[in-house]
Amino acid sequence: MTAEQTSADHYSIVAVASSAGGIQGLTVLLGALGPELPVPVLVVQHLDPRHRTVLAEILARRTELRVKLAEAEERVVPGTVYIAPPDRHLLVDSGGVLTLSCTELVHFVRPSADLLFESVAGAYGAAAIICVLTGSGRDGAMGVEAVKSRGGTVIVQDPRTAQFPGMPQAAVDTGVVDFVLPLEEIAAVVRGLVEAKRQ
Repeated sequence: MTAEQTSADHYSIVAVASSAGGIQGLTVLLGALGPELPVPVLVVQHLDPRHRTVLAEILARRTELRVKLAEAEERVVPGTVYIAPPDRHLLVDSGGVLTLSCTELVHFVRPSADLLFESVAGAYGAAAIICVLTGSGRDGAMGVEAVKSRGGTVIVQDPRTAQFPGMPQAAVDTGVVDFVLPLEEIAAVVRGLVEAKRQ
C-alpha cells in the first residue's frame, strides 16, 4: 500500500522549507513540536554549498526530536527530522526512501523546496503537510501548488511576521494556502492536524 492510499486516515509526513532567517524559524518550529511527533519531518534550508553545515547539531540542541542530515537511500522514520545537505536536492518516494540529487539548481538554489514539495506531493498526496517559513525569493511556491493539487495541507508563516517575507509571500500568492500563521503558532497546528487524524 502506498502512502497516498493511506492518506484518508492520517498524515504521514511534514516537509518544511526556509531560507534567509530560517535557522531561527526552524528552531522555533521544531522546538515546539514535542518529542512524540508520530511522523517524520523533512527540511530544506538554503545553505552555503561551500561549507560543511552544523545545522543538524544546532537544531538538535533546540528540539526533543532526533535531527540528522539526510542520507541517500535512507528510509524515514517518525519523530526524526531530516535536513537536506548543502548543495543536494532532497526527494522522497512513496516508500519513504530519500534520494539526494545533484541535478541543476532550481530558482538558483540547491536544495530546492519546490523539488522536495513536488516529491512529497507525488509520494504522499493528501497525507502531506508542508510549511513555508521565512526566506527570500520564490522557492516553494510551485511545490505548494503541487501539494495542494494532491489534497495535501499547506501552512505558511505570515509574511508580516517573517524576517524575510519573500518565500512565504510567494506561497500565499498562489491562493491555495490553508493556514497563514505567526511562526509561534505553526507547531501547535501541525501537532493538532497530525494527532486529530489518528484518533
